[in-house]
Amino acid sequence: MYIKISRESKTPAYRQIYNELRSRIISGAFARGAKLPSKRVLSDECGVSIITVDHAYALLCEEGLCQMRSRSGCYVKYSSENSFPLHEFPENTDDEQHESLTAANAVCSFSAVAAKLRKVILDRGENILMKTPNNGCYELREAICRYLSRSRNINVSPEQIIIGSGAEYLYGLCIQLLGREKIVALEDPSYDKIRYVYTANGAVCEMLKMDEEGICVEELKNCNAEILHVTPFNSFPSYITASARRRTEYLSWARERGAVIIEDDYDSEFILTGKAPETLFAQSVNENVIYINTFSKTIAPSLRAGYMILPEGMLPLYEKRVGFYSCTVPMLEQFFLIEWLNSGEFERNISRMRNRTE
Repeated sequence: MYIKISRESKTPAYRQIYNELRSRIISGAFARGAKLPSKRVLSDECGVSIITVDHAYALLCEEGLCQMRSRSGCYVKYSSENSFPLHEFPENTDDEQHESLTAANAVCSFSAVAAKLRKVILDRGENILMKTPNNGCYELREAICRYLSRSRNINVSPEQIIIGSGAEYLYGLCIQLLGREKIVALEDPSYDKIRYVYTANGAVCEMLKMDEEGICVEELKNCNAEILHVTPFNSFPSYITASARRRTEYLSWARERGAVIIEDDYDSEFILTGKAPETLFAQSVNENVIYINTFSKTIAPSLRAGYMILPEGMLPLYEKRVGFYSCTVPMLEQFFLIEWLNSGEFERNISRMRNRTE
């Protein structure tokens, strides 16, 4: 197996080997279960030390692409059919960024975040001081669109995405958009702050009991709600993931009643059973689902940045009722997210975290 190592490149040899093997694994050149060349064979072919190859293999295993078997070798673990989607991204040559591949004490390593922030400050300069557009930086909304398309089968335009400082802020926007004094159905149990935000904005909350598949069908049919707020994947604090059949029931209920579903997708990136399941937003054909997600769980709790996706038909109403609000996420954080998403570090980090918990 030939891998050309460039001695003039600023990229370390172990990283060049890692990048090439990663590319071949993602493309399917190495199928799931295939054995990679032994460290000694690959070190001889590449003209590098065994330690260099070992480091490259360790990165592949850390990311969840491969698995080391005692006294046997390194085997491919990734397949596009049953793994979180991975893609090719521009090569990163920042040595401080490499440290993030072995950090195991946080969702994202401090050194990786610090390196990206330094890059943003140097590249963007005084632009980090500018006022953000009301709905968020267009470049960030484009980056989120690309990520959602390749990872969640959600295909929307940047105009449909609204950036805000976390889920709680976006809950408030939703109820102001849809109308105060509405009846909102919530999972029982559910995250307390959801109810607090809605009631603080004048809504009445109706709690619906759950079973092992999600909200009980009879509870849903008998409620008086005009809005259904659900966390279909790993709901807190019950940790119930709604079954595919139950998610279909949610959509049918909303269609028949002319109701709106608010899909709170805060934890779905860390679903461990193969590919992330299809969202209600992606399944809906009636433009009655609002999708909400944040970066607090997948990057760092201190990053108060999230986004919601509106159906195209709701955009005029949004602009009329709440479009005047200024975006609450500073430009520095938005530029950071653009770099994090476009470099591929966001998806690489998710894959590493999923691998550690398997």
